Amino acid sequence: MQLAIVVSEFNSKITFHMLEKAKSQAKRLGAKVPFVVYVPGAFDMPLAVEKLLKKKSVDAVVTLGAVIKGDTRHDDIVAENASRLIADLSLKYSKPVALGITGPGMTAQQARERQDVVPMRAVNAAVNMAMRLAKLEKTAGRGTVVINDSAYNN
Repeated sequence: MQLAIVVSEFNSKITFHMLEKAKSQAKRLGAKVPFVVYVPGAFDMPLAVEKLLKKKSVDAVVTLGAVIKGDTRHDDIVAENASRLIADLSLKYSKPVALGITGPGMTAQQARERQDVVPMRAVNAAVNMAMRLAKLEKTAGRGTVVINDSAYNN
């Protein structure tokens, strides 16, 4: 299993910590991380995600970011657009892209409180989906097929 990680440099005290947690969780699950791509902010992630999804060696992508509330609705716009485009790319390339972006509407304190759990959940989701999709590809459609190996949830 090969995971790529795209991490936002914006709010780097939080996101770089998230990156270390994500890499540790990937290692714990036996997944390799051959690519880590830094982008200026969460809004910039979709382009890097698309380039990674085009690589045959990448089974899934994990995105990591912290979109913190400011004085305007900018955080809503950034998070909503990034997440929508990321979801579209996952469908376009038929590969999982896990959303490890916290926010919008979140304070810096709330982001710090989530900096350990969000990247672990994102890695778990990426690994689970990649494994399940691989199993789904191998099924021959004989009767009812149930693919539920939720060993890495939460």
